[in-house]
Amino acid sequence: MSEYDAPTDAVSGPVPVLAVIGRPNVGKSTLVNRIIGRREAVVEDVPGVTRDRVSYDAHWNGRAFTVVDTGGWDPDARGLAERIAGQAEIAVQLADAVLFVVDATVGITDADAAVVRVLRKSGKPVVLAANKVDDQRAETEAYGLWNLGLGEPFPVSALHGRGSGDLLDAVLAALPEAPEETDPLVGGPRRVAIIGRPNVGKSSLLNRLAGEERVVVDDASGTTVDPVDELVELGGRIWRFIDTAGIRKRVKTASGHEYYASLRTNTAIERAEVCVLVIDGGQSISEQDMRIIQSVREAGRALVIAFNKWDLVDEERRYYLDREIERDLVQVTWAPRINVTARTGWHVDRLVPALDRALEGWETRVGTGALNSFLGRLIAEHPHPVRGGKQPKILFGTQPTTAPPTFVLFTSGKLEASYERYVERRLREEFGFVGTPIILQQRVREKRKR
Repeated sequence: MSEYDAPTDAVSGPVPVLAVIGRPNVGKSTLVNRIIGRREAVVEDVPGVTRDRVSYDAHWNGRAFTVVDTGGWDPDARGLAERIAGQAEIAVQLADAVLFVVDATVGITDADAAVVRVLRKSGKPVVLAANKVDDQRAETEAYGLWNLGLGEPFPVSALHGRGSGDLLDAVLAALPEAPEETDPLVGGPRRVAIIGRPNVGKSSLLNRLAGEERVVVDDASGTTVDPVDELVELGGRIWRFIDTAGIRKRVKTASGHEYYASLRTNTAIERAEVCVLVIDGGQSISEQDMRIIQSVREAGRALVIAFNKWDLVDEERRYYLDREIERDLVQVTWAPRINVTARTGWHVDRLVPALDRALEGWETRVGTGALNSFLGRLIAEHPHPVRGGKQPKILFGTQPTTAPPTFVLFTSGKLEASYERYVERRLREEFGFVGTPIILQQRVREKRKR
């Protein structure tokens, strides 16, 4: 998803909301992909891949609406499945209309009948989708779903697109008219991606910030699969948080929905302005953490590092953690670090000041006059070393862009990598640039031919 296709929030968005519900593995996410016209919802032929309520922008016949994909709804669920069902119930409460998806090849089950009772109680308009109708014979079977008492079933094949136009016409008829369409990202809330390895507490942190059970949390790693956008008020301002699936050890070796979830996480980094890397304070900083940091740097995003589960970190662990930070985080010493406990909310209030500092550094611009005055002093104090009888010099510098700060250095020869690092370090000492990577580009002046 590009940043211009960002999901509109299911509660506060300006467009009407359609909740897609149904039993596990009836093809809800496949149908959502068909409705929004792109492969965005994570799909796999295993029940329970979608666990949270996840919102996407959709358009049909010139009208915009928000589609909320939900986890499979089993009224008799226990444990994690019970909480997934709870998320689906919340989605129905927040929606303007409901798309109830039933597997036409299976017919009406006891679970379907139980869901119908809840839908009737909600009083929301319901459109009944008879999914997996791939041919004329299956279409005849689909009409047996009239017995659910929800009106006409619309035969559809989410996989092949059969019947999707008629279904979407029915959806628009059930939804209220939307106001003028607006782009939620133009002048909208600052975008924050919550990233990190699986099971470090990303969803717990988002729930603590949102002040409600917004995201399914479980001790099993990898509970969150889709990126989940949430508008949260913090420090008197609205922020758009993107909770993401944990980045796995190796994307190439990840199976099924884990592979797509890794792609979603990278998309979330690209969509964000600032990333909050959540690290379990009780565990060693790993190669995975370093790889995530590298992804943020390559994307040119601002960065805040949050060490979570701090209530479980004793004196001995703090000693070793300090050593790990010195050794492993040497490339991102500029990133603000905070210690939090998402479960209890301890020091979570420190996140907003850290985000503000990182975003301020990310958008810092240095005037050309001030930059070249600084570069003149730097060269006088510490000129580039002579190599092979040659000494490259910085002739002039400019900062063409911010977010991230990008500098172009016009030189008489190629600068060594170590001298580039020295220039970056001195830039930070002089102008700040807290929480942001700095991009240095060299333009070597070609010698004129006689």
